[in-house]
Amino acid sequence: MRTSLIAMVMLMAASTDSWAQEAVVMRNERYEVRYAPGEGRISIARAGVERAFVSKAVGLGGGNAKLGRITDATFGEGQSLEIAHADGAATRIMLFANVPFVLFRSTLRNGGAEAVVKNRVAVLEATLDIGAASQLEVLGTGGLGSLDRKTGSYMWLAVAEPKSRRGVVGGWITTDRGSGVVFADSTGAEARLSAQVEFGRLRIAPGAAAELETFALGYFDDARLGLEAWADAVAKVYRIKLPPQPVGYCTWYHAGAWNEKVLAAQAEFAGKNLRPFGFSVVQIDDGWQDGQTKNGPRKNFTRVRANGPYASGMKQMADKIRAQGLVPGIWFMPFSGSQEDPWFAEHQDWFVKQEDGKPHESRWGGTALDMTHAGARQYLRQEVHRIVHEWGYRYLKMDGLCSGAGVRHVYVNDAYKEDALGDGVFQDPDKTNIEVFRSGLKLIREAAGPETYILGCTVAQNMRAYGGGMGLVDAMRVGPDNNWQWRSLVTGPKYGTRNYHLHGRIWHNDPDCVYARAQMPLNHAQLIASWAAISGQLCISSEDFAKLPAERLDLLKRCTPSHGLPARPVDLFDTPMPRVWVVSDGRSQRNVIGLFNWESKAAGFEYALDWIGLAAGVEYVGFDYWGNRLVGPFKDRLKEQAGAE
Repeated sequence: MRTSLIAMVMLMAASTDSWAQEAVVMRNERYEVRYAPGEGRISIARAGVERAFVSKAVGLGGGNAKLGRITDATFGEGQSLEIAHADGAATRIMLFANVPFVLFRSTLRNGGAEAVVKNRVAVLEATLDIGAASQLEVLGTGGLGSLDRKTGSYMWLAVAEPKSRRGVVGGWITTDRGSGVVFADSTGAEARLSAQVEFGRLRIAPGAAAELETFALGYFDDARLGLEAWADAVAKVYRIKLPPQPVGYCTWYHAGAWNEKVLAAQAEFAGKNLRPFGFSVVQIDDGWQDGQTKNGPRKNFTRVRANGPYASGMKQMADKIRAQGLVPGIWFMPFSGSQEDPWFAEHQDWFVKQEDGKPHESRWGGTALDMTHAGARQYLRQEVHRIVHEWGYRYLKMDGLCSGAGVRHVYVNDAYKEDALGDGVFQDPDKTNIEVFRSGLKLIREAAGPETYILGCTVAQNMRAYGGGMGLVDAMRVGPDNNWQWRSLVTGPKYGTRNYHLHGRIWHNDPDCVYARAQMPLNHAQLIASWAAISGQLCISSEDFAKLPAERLDLLKRCTPSHGLPARPVDLFDTPMPRVWVVSDGRSQRNVIGLFNWESKAAGFEYALDWIGLAAGVEYVGFDYWGNRLVGPFKDRLKEQAGAE
């Protein structure tokens, strides 16, 4: 059974049972949806508000409509407005009392005598009436910008007026077979939002139907709450329950894979000095594995390189890490092979193919393993079982993840990009790219077991792994690689901020590493530590701990473990790099406010407390975390000065 909508549908016979020729209206306590069959247009208004925020929308086409009741396994009892299109397709619009969105799900039908193949299907085009287009901002996976950019976003998108934060949020809440994309642009004074789902190759047999993904659209007085509500809906559909959030170390950014002798010393140091502060994982990165090096890393993860850094074996290293009370972690590329490596010479049939029958090769990612091929699946299952159950690694950092979808790497990918989705040929032609990808992730989870922490890396290589990974990984790298130098250091906050609403709901955001090394300015180290601490996102460091000055090691101690509370950027729709974050425990007047200066010159901060999210008319006293000083008392407004980059 699908984990997503719709498990069971009941259309109740009543006066609404016949297909209507006149306007059909469906409403609940939040929305009113109106459909005009003659025009084939949909409008959506907030309950009690005459003016529609979606003034006109079209889907798969016109047709007659009828109302009914619906029972859904995830959202319970609701209402349904079903539109029957002339070509046999159908659109179902749904309202549920506990869902702050209008939901859309379309079904395609093949009435011909031959199979048809669909790549992209546009399911909704809507005109938004929420203010002048010139006054609105768009936030998506590609960041913040004006409607003039006409950029697309994977899975979700918000169109909002920055000053008030009111706006519309649209997003795909299922990703079972197709990859959902949302676009926003303007025509003169009007804002438009459109949604399409992309399959690569969705084959529909003669006389068969194909149910598409579910799209959610809603209006919010604070679009940040809409983004969070969308993430909550995804989590509910896929029954996501995240494990405890780890704090750890990655060898990569200062030592590559490092080696068995010094890593044992590193683990011992971390166990004694950092474990009391929540530190829990030591992860080995690229360089331990065997194989040839053409086109990216070596890709034989079944065995250790004999002359490599862990000649004594990976199990021995895992045992030493575990002896310090820490979890052993390891990097590998589960869906990647190398067609020219002798190891794979007898298994060319394991690979995704091109149209000409040759293996599907991607830059750096190598040759993609076909997760519809029984041999390739068995190979991956044995590989994961060995790493986890024989060697003892219970933290998996899985790189080149998008290879599992049989797509090309387009690094750096954030806003929508053409990626030739569908150019890979699977052994089973009835499976779409996303179906194949999700089946591979499910195989890894089954082989690794529920106690293994699974980190996907990275959606920036191809954003098809973004929606496709939801519900199947515990954490996800949400941006490209970073390093300790300033221009790269801000990469983590950049991507972690625009995806903040996913963290703790769909997965733990991994914004890449935190740094404290002596060669970087102290204020830079404090900034990245502060952002990691207040955002609450995954905190992984990459330092030689024993060589850090005491005050730099203290920075790492002070930004862990995660507070586990909702953290929110205040000026999310005002600037591409929000300067203000707030965390509140929701039970008291204790709040944590982060003020971040991302510029190369000094800056002043002055904000109304109610705009930040604090109560107006209340007197506050603050404590400067790094300055070790009291601030205030102050009331109604917060004023602070920050130094330069």
